[in-house]
Order: sequence, then structure tokens, then C-alpha cells
Amino acid sequence: MYLPVPPQPDCASAWREAFRAVDAQLGHAAYNVVIDVINPTANTTRQDGRIAIVDDFLSGCDKSIETVANTIFPTGLYHLYGAPAFFDVFRDQVLKKVRRNERWSGYYFERMMQYPTPTGEPPNQLWNIVERIRNEHVRALNKFELSLFDPVRDVDNSPYGGQCLSFLSFKIVPRAEKTLVLTAMYRNHFYVEKLLGNLIGLGRLMAFVARETGLKVGALTVVSTHAETDQPGGARRSDCEYAPNIDPTPDAANALSSLRKAWNAGGHVSRDM
Repeated sequence: MYLPVPPQPDCASAWREAFRAVDAQLGHAAYNVVIDVINPTANTTRQDGRIAIVDDFLSGCDKSIETVANTIFPTGLYHLYGAPAFFDVFRDQVLKKVRRNERWSGYYFERMMQYPTPTGEPPNQLWNIVERIRNEHVRALNKFELSLFDPVRDVDNSPYGGQCLSFLSFKIVPRAEKTLVLTAMYRNHFYVEKLLGNLIGLGRLMAFVARETGLKVGALTVVSTHAETDQPGGARRSDCEYAPNIDPTPDAANALSSLRKAWNAGGHVSRDM
């Protein structure tokens, strides 16, 4: 059971086609959706009208693409402080403000740089990958794995909350110009609220690793083991359709309908949707 999305040139195009594919499925949900982005660093700002459309929609739900992308990679901190200094800045300044509890801060970057362990110093998985790629004695091309799911902290009885991004696998493709590719696995994926920001954040993460190691940024592949075109800011559409006792949120439903029509029409939508 899988749903392949044809390879797309950039994150916005990949989001649009994945959104369309999943939204057309029964219940507006699908399993094992495979997305491939040829250049995940291209056209990732609001200067691209497609990005602006989604960001305007999300802003009406008190969300934003940048907020989602920054949970994966805080690109502003990196460009301001450089590596590895920005890891300490994130730990000492950002985490203290955003940490929800001891289990989860909401930032995947936290687990990349200090994965929870029973004893000892939490490993900085991300910087270890950078250093291993830099090391001329490391000949591996396919052993740069990064875990985000924590079986101790993330397993509970709730169907909601916790991490959705579970695993990252970096690979080096031995071409004339060595190229970095990345596969990301999600256990659950909200395609309206999260997907576009996730794709952009993962692209920025790849750009960081590539810049620090002298590699070229290659393709990003995302596997959403469960995906749905959610309804941020209100009840999910599936709740409204299959549970009549739950009142839908008309504003969110109307906005989502406008967003869907915009993409089906080729990506143009009124800013007052």
C-alpha cells in the first residue's frame, strides 16, 4: 500500500502535488505517500507566490511556514553564529523559552543535537554526521543515520501529540561532484499545516550539511507513512464528515476549501480567502 507522487522540481510543487494526491483519497488520507523533491532549496520564500498563498492561509490559523521549518533547522541562528557555535546558542537560549516539558520541546532540531539517552552526554547526531563526512578516513557513503523517535519518551496512549518525524537517512552519491541526498520518514503527517514547512526545513538542513562538508545538495525524499489533508485551526474534516455531533469550524472549512480550489486551478487564490 503506497501512493507515489511524481518527482517535482521544488518544495512548493511537491507540496501541491502531494496535497492533491492525498486530498483525492477516501477520507482525504493515505498511507506510505512517497514525495521526491529534485531541488529542495529552490523557491522557498514568500517571493514565490505559491509559498505566499499557503503562508497567508496558515497565518489565519495562527500558524506559519517559517515556524514549522525552524523546528527542523534554525537557519537564522546558523547564519548568525555559524557552526558549531549555533548549537550552544540554541541549547542555552532557545530551548529554555520553547521547552514544553522534559519529554518534548516541539523542535526536531533538539533531538538532532542532543538525542535523549539514559546516561551520559546526549550525542549531537547532526554534528557527528558532519564530522564523519569530513573525515577522509571514513569511506562509508550510506551510514549517516539520524534517529528522532525516542521509544522511551514518545510511546503513550494518545493518538495525538509528540514527534511525527521519526528518522533521517543521509546518503552520499558518488558522482563527479559528490551529492548529498536525504530520505525522511514520518509516522504521521498533516499536509496542510505541516508539509510545506517540513519540506523547506529539510531542504535547509540538507543545505547546512552540504555547506559544512563541501557536498552538492541533491534530492529530498519524504515517506509519509500516514498522511491527511488536515484542517488547521478547527476540527479535522474527517471529524466533520463522519461525526455529526462535532460542530465544524466554518471559517477554517471555508478557507481550506478555497485553498483546495486554488491548487486545483493552478495555484492562484484571492488573499481574502
